[in-house]
Amino acid sequence: MTSRFLQAVRPFMSITPEVVKPTREVHFNEKMIWTFAALVIYFVMASTPIIGADLGESDPFAFMRTITASTQGSLAELGIGPIVTAGLIMQILVGSKIINVNMGDPEERSLYTGAQKVMSVAMTIIEASAFLIGGTYGTNLDPGRQLAIIAQLLAAGIIIILLDEMIQKGWGLGSGISLFIAGGVGLQIFQGLFAAQALGEGYITSPELGVTSFRGIALAFFAWATQRGPIEAITALFLRYSPAENVNLPSLSLLSVIATIVVFIIVIYFESMRIEIPISYAQYKGIRSTYPIKLLYVSNIPVILTSAVFADIYFIAQMVWNTVGRQNPNNPLAAFLGTFSESSGQYVPTSGLVYFLTPPRSFIGDLGVINPANPIASIARAFIYAAILIVLSVIFSVMWLETAGMGPRDVASQFLQSGMQMPGWRRSKKIVERRLEMYIPTIAVIGGLFIGCLAAFADFLGAIGSGMGILLSVSIMRQYFELISKERVAEMNPALRGFLGIS
Repeated sequence: MTSRFLQAVRPFMSITPEVVKPTREVHFNEKMIWTFAALVIYFVMASTPIIGADLGESDPFAFMRTITASTQGSLAELGIGPIVTAGLIMQILVGSKIINVNMGDPEERSLYTGAQKVMSVAMTIIEASAFLIGGTYGTNLDPGRQLAIIAQLLAAGIIIILLDEMIQKGWGLGSGISLFIAGGVGLQIFQGLFAAQALGEGYITSPELGVTSFRGIALAFFAWATQRGPIEAITALFLRYSPAENVNLPSLSLLSVIATIVVFIIVIYFESMRIEIPISYAQYKGIRSTYPIKLLYVSNIPVILTSAVFADIYFIAQMVWNTVGRQNPNNPLAAFLGTFSESSGQYVPTSGLVYFLTPPRSFIGDLGVINPANPIASIARAFIYAAILIVLSVIFSVMWLETAGMGPRDVASQFLQSGMQMPGWRRSKKIVERRLEMYIPTIAVIGGLFIGCLAAFADFLGAIGSGMGILLSVSIMRQYFELISKERVAEMNPALRGFLGIS
């Protein structure tokens, strides 16, 4: 029986814009065009400023830009945040059995997808309103400007939702969420390496340095090498910290570049690790194959959901601080969620919950894993952050099995429907389910633990684009590589589409 929640949301689904699923086969080249067009539209919105907004010099939400694929002051201010948050809320509601959804029923699955889209639109309005209340776009705005800003963010949010839906329904490749995250992280990596923005001595707060640095590490290294010599350039830029002047440098570090490369290699290697379960086909006697269960079985979903939790808590804490805590730092709610100070044009958490949910920005320095002024406290904070990140990654990895239809029971049903069976065992759903229970839950826990540890490791070494961002982008690019390979094979031999899992 369909849950009351889905029935209550059903009327709103009819007024929510929808992308029609293709009624014909969409060829590979056409999918590539639509995917590229979606990415271009997204980058255009990320480069278009919000009319009527009065932005400050600092970005209070810089911490979550990588994960939400958002850009300050643009139409893509909210990015994919509403979509991910809506998905997280729906997953929690289903996982906790507050609403009952039979994912095996096509009608209920369709209602669940529609309800999630309605929730995404609602979250767009809520987050846009919260940005206004928090003073992100200025204070003392007249009602007309406030409505104009909310209307712009709502329209942009709906476009992003529809772009994601267009890609997922078969017009493009992969998903819009993954595409926008990878595009945003790729842009950050390019800027981190080659951005030519000069950062002068005032930014570094140390006139003794006597050298102009750059935002991009490649240009910064060249500037230091020509003005101070290659040895001092390596010494100062390796950790993005100058021991002689005891200051953080504005550029990324050489260690960040090394960490980024290492994380790329590790993820690519472990993406290929899998357990091969022998299978045979009842209709084709004598033909045997294997069913692969990857180590990263649930892919990058746990990291996306964990980052959504961190970003939402940070978002709420920043809003409470701007509205209440700034005038009254002793307010209990503000003190619990987090207090902030401004450093180098950015709001930096100094205490509270968000203090432990904000990743270190380098290995050494006042915002790094090791703060020379207070090393014990900074190291303890880093390990608490890592512990929370790892635990949530494992929890969401296990929860995702049921909500995404990837658990032993759902996979066993797919086995039997596809005519597969395990050699030496009776063709029974219960038997197949028991065999899969020996692997899938354990693999989900190990996979969640692994990606949590790897994301923390990348954050500690200051990987370009943040640990979560680089982990997501590598996994996404690997998935796109496999997806494109399958699409090309299916294009040449349409009979293999079902076998390759392509609709």
